[in-house]
Order: sequence, then C-alpha cells, then structure tokens
Amino acid sequence: MKTNFNHIQSIYWVFTQLCNDNCDHCYNDSSPFGKRISEKDCLAIIANLPDKIDRLILSGGEPIAEKKLLFVILDHIKERYGNSVQIMLQTNGDLLNKEVLQILIDKGVTRFDIASIDRYHKKAGSRLMELADIFESCGVNGTEKDPLLEGGHYLAENPLSWGYWGANEDMWLGGNWARGKAMKHNIWKKDPNHNFCTILSGARNFLGGYDDIPQEISIQLWRINPCCPGTHFPMGDARKQKVATVLERASKNAVFKALNDGEPLKMGESLGVNRKKAAEKNEELQNICLYCDYFLKCHKNSIFDKNGIKELP
Repeated sequence: MKTNFNHIQSIYWVFTQLCNDNCDHCYNDSSPFGKRISEKDCLAIIANLPDKIDRLILSGGEPIAEKKLLFVILDHIKERYGNSVQIMLQTNGDLLNKEVLQILIDKGVTRFDIASIDRYHKKAGSRLMELADIFESCGVNGTEKDPLLEGGHYLAENPLSWGYWGANEDMWLGGNWARGKAMKHNIWKKDPNHNFCTILSGARNFLGGYDDIPQEISIQLWRINPCCPGTHFPMGDARKQKVATVLERASKNAVFKALNDGEPLKMGESLGVNRKKAAEKNEELQNICLYCDYFLKCHKNSIFDKNGIKELP
C-alpha cells in the first residue's frame, strides 16, 4: 500500500448529477432534476486534489449538460496541472457536436468515452455513426480498446481517442449496483457471490499496492469514496479536506484496508465480525454493496469520529 497520497493514478469525479436523460439503471440518480454543486465548490475541490494526478475522469450525470461549469473546471485543471494530467470525459454523447468537441479538445480533454450504447439510454446508441463522423472531423481516433487497461497501463497510447460501451448485467454498470434508480426499479444485481470490490471502479487498490489495476478513487459531487458506487458514509468531503489527507487516514484503518484488498467480507475482523458471519449477512442481503452499507451503519462510531476516519489497526 502507498504511503504518499499526494500522487494518485486516477480520480473519477462526478461533478454533476444533472442529465438530459433519466435512465432506469442510473446508480447516482442522475436526471433533468439531478443534484448539482456550485462553481465555488468545484474550485475548492480542485484546490484539494492531490499535487499529482495521472488521470482525471470527468463524468456525471451528463457533464455537457453543465457545459459552462465543465469549461470552468477544465480551465482550472489546466491552470493547476498544465499538461501533466490525462483528462477523460465520460458522456452519453447526446449533447455533443463538432463545436463543443473542438472546445473540449482545446481545453485539454484527450479521451472521450460514449457510455450510452445500450438499451437503457434514451437514444440507445442510435447516434453512434453520427458521433463517429463528428470525432473523425476533429481528428479523434476511434478505438474500442480500453485506455485504462491497454498494455497493462492506465494511459492510452493514442494521444487523442474515443471509444464506446454500454450497460449490461454482466459488467460493472447496468442493473448491478444496488444504488440509485437501479435500486428503486429493482434491477440491481442479486448475486452475493459477485464481488464489486475487485472489478474496475470497485474499491480494490484505491490506496495502492497492486499493479494489475490502477489506483483510483471516486468523488461523487463532493463525497470522497473508495469506489464508484460509494460507501454509505463517505471517507471525506473534498470541498473542505485535502484528498491526500483523507486517503492517508483511510490507510491506517483496518476496514478500509480490507476494501483496498478487495475483501469486503473481512472489513469487520478488527471489530469482532468474522468472515463467516459477514458472509451469512451478505447472503441474506444478496449484494456486497448492501452488505457494505449495513456494516458501516452498524459500526459507524467505531470507524468514524468528528475528524473523519479513525485509526483502526
């Protein structure tokens, strides 16, 4: 596990839950009425990010639905980090046109992921060929390769590229996470044997120490999380706390160490909850995210204090 958290490989930042779509499966409740934070909050978060970031994914909601705020964020990221961070944009593509695309490129975005080629989204992939033409017109290379994992490295070899994918029950998106509208519409994955912590955008390696996947954390609006679904209680508030400091505290807590190892059923061992007991509860709840919520709620006072995460060997 790392000891210096002022350098992190990847941050996935959902800076808005505003979206032009209203998909049944959305884990963070994005919609035309989705939650938003202010420009002031976003600038405070940028100031609290680690000194060095290799990759920043900006997502939503639909980030282009907050185009003005997105441009401000990109300008301030450029001002703080120069060209040292790879900026990736995750979008449904509905609001993307050539003019907006060129502005995004000029402001430093080098990877575009169209995350809507599935039956859940309103257009269900119908714009894919039109988007391909728009990207080609701006010199953006189309590739289906994952820039995160290609060659075992988290940076794309191509300096300007785009790709596409969509939600399905077999991957980490879709009706899997027991969160948001997926929970409300009862399309979350009911499989206690599926360990979300071990897959990309799960909690495994958020504190570092493993070489097979990048070290990545998630910031949902302002909530600092070890994973994209997010723990029931966040590790910290990126508007008010240095992200590196929050991660350092987490690295000294046995519960979050277990999540970093991709072993959520071992979260409670230091608190007297053995793996067998955890597995029985997980079997009852049918989803490891729901077990994680249950565990954190039951042991909140042992894990958190007024300053955040407690040291817990």
